[in-house]
Amino acid sequence: MVCTIANKVLFIGDFGIDDIVALLYAFYSKDIEIVGVVVDYGNISKDNATRTATYLSELTGLTNIPIIGGAVRPLTGEDPTYFPEIHGEYGLGPITPDLSEPIPEFENFHEIVTVIESNPNEVMIVNVGRLTSLATAVVLYPNLLLQVKELFIMGGAFLYPGNATPIAEANFYSDHYAANLVLSKAQKAKIFPLNITNYAIIPDNYLKELDKHFTSKGDRTGMLLKPIIDYYTKWYKQRDPSISGGPMHDLLTIWAVVNSHYFEFIEKPVKVSTESDDARGQSIGDFRSFKELADYPTHFIATKFDRAYFLEDIYYTFKNEK
Repeated sequence: MVCTIANKVLFIGDFGIDDIVALLYAFYSKDIEIVGVVVDYGNISKDNATRTATYLSELTGLTNIPIIGGAVRPLTGEDPTYFPEIHGEYGLGPITPDLSEPIPEFENFHEIVTVIESNPNEVMIVNVGRLTSLATAVVLYPNLLLQVKELFIMGGAFLYPGNATPIAEANFYSDHYAANLVLSKAQKAKIFPLNITNYAIIPDNYLKELDKHFTSKGDRTGMLLKPIIDYYTKWYKQRDPSISGGPMHDLLTIWAVVNSHYFEFIEKPVKVSTESDDARGQSIGDFRSFKELADYPTHFIATKFDRAYFLEDIYYTFKNEK
């Protein structure tokens, strides 16, 4: 019998529906171990994200995983904009999470360090929300990223339309200072932009089959999938009737932790525009064929993925017995 060692992941998210689907995938995966969850503002408020993270920990029984309080607003100091019409008030679409006990107020941001130092050179950071918390950690603990095995970031749109503005993706746009700071300090992060995450859509027939499976098992965790993805897809189809479903940006990013070899990457210098005009949050990569390129830090930008295998793998992973 072959025994595989699970990849240790520190998850940083803003708890939209695709964040939650990513966490559910990790719950059913035998190859991913979530060692910490940082809850941020973004798609919903930090308070609501904390409630939802606590609800998921109770629902899955994984109450030993630390929930770490992240940022409440961007480094710009602006009040964040939330998106309940896309994700619901709690990132669960139509569902309001019930908790066994009220959540006490807590400040434990330093536990990011504890999680990483407890697993030196083993932790992969998967940042699928705004980059404010990670940027703050880089400023407070400048050697922290040197102890991280790999960094996966969902963000950006390279020579591709944005979703926050015509040219900027939401995670980079909402805190453009933080996004640029992280990419200026990180070493060869893997970036998953809209260019590919827009195509990570779970077909309706897959979703129906999974829901039938979870219902037959009485699996309350798995039974979250269909109602929250249906809610998400409805909004996307109202905006763009040609789309087949809601893109699972964050699911694709965490899927890459185990399946990077099913992607194509290009290594290029990258920066994020910190301008406050129409260029705010634009992800800039130097794609020229010149021998000498712009003097930005280089990172790996995902440009393609095996969508057929992605769908096959997530389908069978969600069917794993827990």
